[in-house]
Amino acid sequence: MTEAAAWALALFVLGAITGSFLANLAIRWPREQSVMRGRSACDACGKTLGAGELIPLVSAAIQRGKCRGCSAAIDPRHWQIELGCALIGAAAGFVVAGPVAVAGAIFGWLLLTLAAIDVAEFWLPDALTATLAVAGLVSGIAGIAPDLTDRVIGGAGGFAALWLVAFAYRRLREREGLGGGDPKLFGAIGLWLGWRMLPIVLLLASAVGLALVLAEMLSGRKMARDTRLPFGALLAVAAYPAWLVMIGSMP
Repeated sequence: MTEAAAWALALFVLGAITGSFLANLAIRWPREQSVMRGRSACDACGKTLGAGELIPLVSAAIQRGKCRGCSAAIDPRHWQIELGCALIGAAAGFVVAGPVAVAGAIFGWLLLTLAAIDVAEFWLPDALTATLAVAGLVSGIAGIAPDLTDRVIGGAGGFAALWLVAFAYRRLREREGLGGGDPKLFGAIGLWLGWRMLPIVLLLASAVGLALVLAEMLSGRKMARDTRLPFGALLAVAAYPAWLVMIGSMP
């Protein structure tokens, strides 16, 4: 087995395990339910889940997404986030090895969690965004590219750019155009990617958002000017591929 394959496999497995926790976090946090206390249980009947029902990805496949106790459908976000984290880890391990791969996987896992919450709740928790930002600073201090100066400029510039856009929109249109969490998330992404990659991330996020709007319109759904889109999720979707390309292109 090659080094890349070994790292990809290891981070795939670690991603699935991490995703199991992060899925609970994404689902329970908006409900103000603790993910640290109490054992995992079925949301429908309250049945405590055994060890065999908590194996990431495998349990969902064997149980066909249903509780063994009451046959109620289990929130599909559990296996979706587990699979997403597994694939994110595998991609990081395939592109680069060692601590850089682990750091990149953590970046992707946190982005996915924020995206999942934003899609469901239109909310980007400050605590989770701050964790992403601090992790970006720590990885820069540890010597992982890009260098710390580029990261700090990216963090400040990313936040300032979207904050100014939100401020101008609010003054001109007299209503909110961007959520307060979007500039913070863009700043946190800047602390990972540095300032040079931010225009690309913003362009990709906007392109994905436009594609979603067009797809909705083609499906027959009416899209008004004030229809909300989870822009934080779009930023997250654009940021991780940007990191993969950036790291993969480095000598």
